[in-house]
Amino acid sequence: MAVTDVSDPRYYHKVVDCQWACPAHTNVPGYLRLIAQGRYDDSYLLNRESNVFPGILGRTCDRPCEPACRRGRVEDTPVAICRLKRVAADHRGDISDRLPKAPLIKNGKRVALVGAGPSALTVANDLLPLGYDVTIYEKNVQPGGLMRVNIPAFRLPAQVLDEECGYIIDMGATVKYGTTVESLSSLLGEGYDAVYVGSGAPKGKELDIPGRWDAPDQVHIGIEWLANIHFKHSETIEPRVIIIGVGNTAMDCCRTAKRVGAKDVKVIARRGRKHFKASPWELEDAEEEHVEIIENHAPKRFVVEHGKLVGMEFERLQWTTDATGRETSTVLETRLIPCDTVILAIGQDNAFPFIERDIGMAFDAKGMPVVDKTTHQSTRPEVFFGGDAAWGPQNIIWAVAHGHAAAISIDAHCQGRSVSERPPVGMTLVSAKVGMHSWAYENDYDASKRSKMQHEDLTKRFSGIGVEVELGFTAEQAATEVQRCLNCDIQTHFTAPLCIECDACVDVCPTNCLTITTNSSPIDELRTRLSAPALNLAQEIFVSPALPQTKRVMVKDEDVCLHCGLCAERCPTAAWDMRTFDLKLAYAGLIDGQVTR
Repeated sequence: MAVTDVSDPRYYHKVVDCQWACPAHTNVPGYLRLIAQGRYDDSYLLNRESNVFPGILGRTCDRPCEPACRRGRVEDTPVAICRLKRVAADHRGDISDRLPKAPLIKNGKRVALVGAGPSALTVANDLLPLGYDVTIYEKNVQPGGLMRVNIPAFRLPAQVLDEECGYIIDMGATVKYGTTVESLSSLLGEGYDAVYVGSGAPKGKELDIPGRWDAPDQVHIGIEWLANIHFKHSETIEPRVIIIGVGNTAMDCCRTAKRVGAKDVKVIARRGRKHFKASPWELEDAEEEHVEIIENHAPKRFVVEHGKLVGMEFERLQWTTDATGRETSTVLETRLIPCDTVILAIGQDNAFPFIERDIGMAFDAKGMPVVDKTTHQSTRPEVFFGGDAAWGPQNIIWAVAHGHAAAISIDAHCQGRSVSERPPVGMTLVSAKVGMHSWAYENDYDASKRSKMQHEDLTKRFSGIGVEVELGFTAEQAATEVQRCLNCDIQTHFTAPLCIECDACVDVCPTNCLTITTNSSPIDELRTRLSAPALNLAQEIFVSPALPQTKRVMVKDEDVCLHCGLCAERCPTAAWDMRTFDLKLAYAGLIDGQVTR
């Protein structure tokens, strides 16, 4: 087994599971510790370096960090990372003087952004401080894209959107509101040095089964219906509503329906709950509001009588799994569910009616532009894509990650460099020792259980569509929850030449994640003969250089380490040290770690 190269930032980055799982790689342990110190401004700004919408995503993020959280491997529930992000956002002061600024003298390059959604705004956030002249074309009269139009205000208040979109736009972007781009060819003809397409996936999927078009006014496409509610084009709905689909858009539709007049709301799913795309907390919130979720029902037809929709017919299914794991369904019965309105929330597609097919840009068989996964560049060199417009619907934090990556490419393209030349990722690693027996972080294990988000009571939340349901953590909850973080960015750093093989660290480790052994076998075999076999292959193991005394090696299973620091406290020679890891991410304008302008 080769010696682990801990000089490669990737190794320690992967140990910080939450940060590794986040598409934008936000420094989660870092901003949680700042919350614990009451430094909300600093926490917000640290988060914002990679995630430009901490307040928005503190309410709406799909939270890929939380399933990865090490705390979830120690007990049942991870740290409430998303909700703590909101704590910093809600309690920050005026941070405007600490935000990036655009220089007075521009660099002479003009960039057009199609759409003012999360990915395009991230591009603007990264390019404006470099002196770019950024123009955003937005079809609506306010920025935010799907964050504003498709996420209901009871989950994401307009004030939060206004503030965080404003931080970016106020740097000096020109926004042409109420302007739909009708022709990419014409836009390119205006002489922009680069164009970024962040127009999202604005086309809801249809359900073309019998009866679909017999009462069209009573059947809605989910994202279009949510937009109509947002713009007040529609303000009421009939009493009995069926939602088809069980993703997060479906959850927004059913909860919105309850607020605009529906009394009986049912969400219908073709498969069982383990297949649902909606986040578990979205499902819980919907059911708390008395939305009924019906599983294993496949739509068969819309039932229309005398030109009026009166219900939907479903096939009730039973799913069985064969020896190969393949699931097949059997129809048990046909069931009629009465309703007055049906909302289809079964997915979204991209639509590019404004892109001519003869302007030198390649599209694939599905009608999607051919876009490089790393550079976000299309086959027309000055045109870049990101967010849902690039490869279909994902989520907001992915859109932010796309924006950062595309901004690097746009900067390189405009400055005449290869877009394949990516600025390097770096790290700093500094000892956390601040005395003979103390660390610059709290390393005692806190056995507190995950804090539960407080909700507005049902009566008040239904009094208006803008009444925010989640009230945020109390000060006591926030103080407790931040202490549940295991500080995975405080790394256990081992210096082999200092080790005297006394086994003190092995003896004191509460999880048996340390082993001193011979290094003469492949990694898979080595994993099986550690003090506690390292069977989680998704997590790496550390293998030291040969130790001075016996030429054996120190092996550490990163999967189960609690980062408690006992090994470093017990070590008589300081071979083990706890070191603060700070990942240095790459952004536009950085080449070889230096700002180019």
